Amino acid sequence: MKHLRGLILQIFESIVYALQAIRQNKTRALLSTLGITIGIFCIIMVLTLVESLERNIQKSVDAFGKNVIFIEKWPWTFSDDYKWWKYMNRPNPRLDELKAINERSQLLAASSLVVTMNGGVLKYESNSASGVTIRGVSHDYYKLKKLDFFTGRYFTDGESRSGSHVAIIGSSIAENLFGTLNPIDKHISVRGRKYQVVGVLVREGESLLGMSTDNELLVPVQNVANYIRINSDRANAQIQVMPHPDIPLEMLEEELRGIMRSKRKLRPNEEINFALNKTTLIAEPLKQLFGVINFAGWIIGGFAMLVGGFGIANIMFVSVKERTNQIGIQKALGAKKYFILIEFLVESVVLCLVGGGLGIALVWSIAFVANQNIDFEIYLSLKNVITGIVVSITIGLLSGMIPAKNAASLDPVEAMRAK
Repeated sequence: MKHLRGLILQIFESIVYALQAIRQNKTRALLSTLGITIGIFCIIMVLTLVESLERNIQKSVDAFGKNVIFIEKWPWTFSDDYKWWKYMNRPNPRLDELKAINERSQLLAASSLVVTMNGGVLKYESNSASGVTIRGVSHDYYKLKKLDFFTGRYFTDGESRSGSHVAIIGSSIAENLFGTLNPIDKHISVRGRKYQVVGVLVREGESLLGMSTDNELLVPVQNVANYIRINSDRANAQIQVMPHPDIPLEMLEEELRGIMRSKRKLRPNEEINFALNKTTLIAEPLKQLFGVINFAGWIIGGFAMLVGGFGIANIMFVSVKERTNQIGIQKALGAKKYFILIEFLVESVVLCLVGGGLGIALVWSIAFVANQNIDFEIYLSLKNVITGIVVSITIGLLSGMIPAKNAASLDPVEAMRAK
């Protein structure tokens, strides 16, 4: 215990001495830590940007439905062999298929048919909103996608079943059509048809994958089915299905494959004419991309750290030479080798921590300014800060090891004679 207290006291004294040495040679210390600052900045900035990109994309992917299977005609695959001509001729999912799934599935918690049409124009009196995404949804849609209401409500079961002319609008549509007016119970015109506004959604902001309810109009899918064929090319239809919380998504996927094959009367050896998509099909390729970018960041930062490490080692050799006489006096007064070793190692580590701290502070400053001015949110996580500190300490130990060993090995008599 006594030795441990002595070691802690010695490390503390070494830190104080190292800081004094840095204060006495500010310019030299700043120049020697510049490489470390640049290296840590490169590494942590890349890690931060990749993590931020990953979080923002994951947030966008989760907006599709975090634990949902999408039944549609187009598969979510990323390859050169994408047989679009074959997928284009597949039929869209239909209401009777949604009914069959609800009747036969033992694993689902909620399901909804979603029909999407782009480029809609909405009108209220003399105001209009263009480029609107119109979604016809069956009643359980709110169970599959979290809908936060600024004002109003979701469709009632009766409105969904009967296909009433009711609508829920996004925040951008509400601003364009109504300004400061309360949109609830007002009537808007959509492709010559009148809809009563029953709800307005909270502003989400644009996501990286373009998923946002801000410019969306939701209406009951039964209403859409009254004036277009859901299976036509005018509509992009999909059935969204979510399992019970304790059911793996893969089990539901197998069950849905069987139900859809049966409903579409496909023979056992006949190829399926539908796709079962999951958000993991988007997320997995992106993770591989993020891994490559992370690796590149470490390579770029590694070269800067290598230069910085040599700079720290050089300054430590100079420091040992300048203090040779002092080292001799310390050893003559009884200082052990490990005391001298720790003194110079701590000084090297402190130099690297100063450089690393400046690099991390620079990343934080850029993230702070960016978050105030752009929609893309940059996260400087505690994990990345700790990574920067650990890397700085490691470089400090490696850079200072040889100079510290040389200092600890000096002969006290010869050292005191040095000038």
